[in-house]
Amino acid sequence: MAKTGNQRRGREIGRTRRHRRIRKKVWGTAERPRLVVYRSLKNIEGQLVDDDKQATLHGLSTLDEALRGFKAEAGKNRRIEHARVAGKRLAEEALKKGIETIVFDRSGYQYHGRVKAFAEGAREGGLKF
Repeated sequence: MAKTGNQRRGREIGRTRRHRRIRKKVWGTAERPRLVVYRSLKNIEGQLVDDDKQATLHGLSTLDEALRGFKAEAGKNRRIEHARVAGKRLAEEALKKGIETIVFDRSGYQYHGRVKAFAEGAREGGLKF
């Protein structure tokens, strides 16, 4: 059965509330920026944010030119593997800029699926959190 507009809206409001609650505790600095994850239906995006300066240090999406031609191995979930590769690439770019430790902000999303794969990819790439 399809979800009605009110059910979708309720889920969105719940995620926004969780995100606000998380943001009260999670804060990024220049030494330890916040890795913000945004998940859409098809793509995932990550940004390294310095909250003290209110500036984005680096951002990456699965829509990035280097990640557009991604092909997953047979039998593996394409979107999850794409998120893992995106997290790994973001970590490599962050290490080039001298960023080694971060604070992970899941933006109110559950820590599973693509969000978890993105975080694990960032850890594989060398980020510590």
